[in-house]
Amino acid sequence: MPSNPYASVPPHARRRFVQGLAAGGLLLGLSPYTASSLLRGAQAANAGRAAPELSGTEFQLEVAELPVNYTGTPRLGVAINGSIPAPTLRWREGEEVTIRVTNRLREDTSIHWHGIILPYQMDGVPGISFAGIPPGATFTYRFKVEQSGTYWYHSHSNMQEAVGMYGAIIVEPRGGERIRADRDHVVLLSDWTDEDLMQVMHKLKVHSAYYNHHQPTVVDFFRDASNEGLKAAMDKRRMWNEMRMSPTDLGDLSAATLTYLMNGSTPAGNWTGLFRPGERVRLRFINGSAHTFYDVRIPGLKLTIVQTDGVDVEPVTVDEFRFGPGETYDAIVQPRDEAYTVYAQSMERTGYARGTLATRAGLQAQVPALDPRVWLSMSDMMGGMDHGSMDHGAAGHGAVTGEEGHAGMGHGNSAMPGMDHAGHDGHGGHAMSAMANPLARPSALARHARTEYGPSTDMRVDTARTNLDDPGVGLRDNGRRVLTLADLRTLGGPLDPRGPEREIELHLTGHMERYTWSLDGLAFGQSTPVRMNFGERLRVILHNDTMMTHPMHLHGLWSELEDAEGRFVARKHTVPVQPAQRVSFLVTADAMGRWAWHCHLMLHMHAGMFREVVVA
Repeated sequence: MPSNPYASVPPHARRRFVQGLAAGGLLLGLSPYTASSLLRGAQAANAGRAAPELSGTEFQLEVAELPVNYTGTPRLGVAINGSIPAPTLRWREGEEVTIRVTNRLREDTSIHWHGIILPYQMDGVPGISFAGIPPGATFTYRFKVEQSGTYWYHSHSNMQEAVGMYGAIIVEPRGGERIRADRDHVVLLSDWTDEDLMQVMHKLKVHSAYYNHHQPTVVDFFRDASNEGLKAAMDKRRMWNEMRMSPTDLGDLSAATLTYLMNGSTPAGNWTGLFRPGERVRLRFINGSAHTFYDVRIPGLKLTIVQTDGVDVEPVTVDEFRFGPGETYDAIVQPRDEAYTVYAQSMERTGYARGTLATRAGLQAQVPALDPRVWLSMSDMMGGMDHGSMDHGAAGHGAVTGEEGHAGMGHGNSAMPGMDHAGHDGHGGHAMSAMANPLARPSALARHARTEYGPSTDMRVDTARTNLDDPGVGLRDNGRRVLTLADLRTLGGPLDPRGPEREIELHLTGHMERYTWSLDGLAFGQSTPVRMNFGERLRVILHNDTMMTHPMHLHGLWSELEDAEGRFVARKHTVPVQPAQRVSFLVTADAMGRWAWHCHLMLHMHAGMFREVVVA
């Protein structure tokens, strides 16, 4: 091993590291309770733990500002009990928990228990489930825990999640763990920017590619001309120019402003999880980032995926997986050498988070180079791929207000948040009247609402792809076995054996140049709630009319993912939808109340890709 413990860290990562503020500086201005928690957190970090851990049924959480320094520039974060990430909360299935949250900030705050099924008044979304927690106030969350697995919690106020207010939840099964492991580590991935997030939003509004420093170049053109021919290279660029889009727009932000964190440590900080050779180690991966899809692998080790979004699945062994903000994956690994790099590169390939699994503190393994950047393909932009009985067509671009829809498509009125297609007689390529049950499989025919034909939408996809076996741009044919949604199989099948009574179709929409994000062309402030009848079983279709992947999180209700034939795949609380993809899942509306439904990319949510759901 090199004598310099950071010798294998690339120079750009070495520059972006925690400066190691002294404990006294961190404790300044915090309450005695928070200060003591911070000291416990420092001790836990020295032992290789991700964050301090709290267990039991009664919890006291205190939200306050915390000085941080991830890049060499001092900033203020938002911490819980003096810790970023926040303390890991360990609960037990079947018990009632009481969590008292005190707000020491100068603004309102809140905590949302991501993926936890509970009464809507305890869900923690200001303006929907409660009023929020004012400065100086204490709010008591109290609910019975009716599930087990890996989850997380975070603020739902004022972008506080992006500046440190997030933590892990581990719920122990009532009958004991089904998944055998000798050791257990939380691996919570996040990201950080020194910039004010409202300024970031302003920059993206002015120029949506502000942080994309990898636009196509002359060198790329000559390479394509050499590999594909001059005409093909020119045609490809002409197409992108006519659409006024960039094939490298995989994410809004990049390492130009972001620092990528693993359990609160930068790449140079090198979070370390300890093990003994031959042990079965459970890694609870949580994507708690505000802006980043991560591609995760551990060179030299296979990952056996055993759980997603807190729900056990049939074990599947892979080399790598991608997950978006809000998602969780649990994996079993069996390390035998002294050290392995836990490597999580950003989807747009500008940076990474990393840590180490090691037999003792101070060891590290080689850090891989970033994978090459890959352009979006035509199937990413326009769908139109043949997956069974899909119709074929092209995307409509540059729509203007009042433009008529495509022939054969039903359009809703502008007040509708989604398209209710129950009993509709036109699935793409199918004679529905001949089918015994017209809802046996999800509709394949896109129906664009009239509200999509306006200034907030720059693209519509008519023939979206419906396959779940695509790992996504940058992971296709990379020589590694990469997990896809099609690989997942929830143990025990669906919670509700009933088929759907009706369909709701929502289109994920946006305008890249204006940096607007919406559902069916309507931002949250222009929309009306999606209404579900208490007790009904319905199908939700999410149709992505944009060139970005969106992790869609429905609060309070499970999303039971299905394939294009209507067969159950997996139960999730956060469903990623790739560009030009059409994904469906079944929902049982068994939780009365008002719920949030939104993209979990923070800036997309704040820009308008958000709906209220009312179950009554």
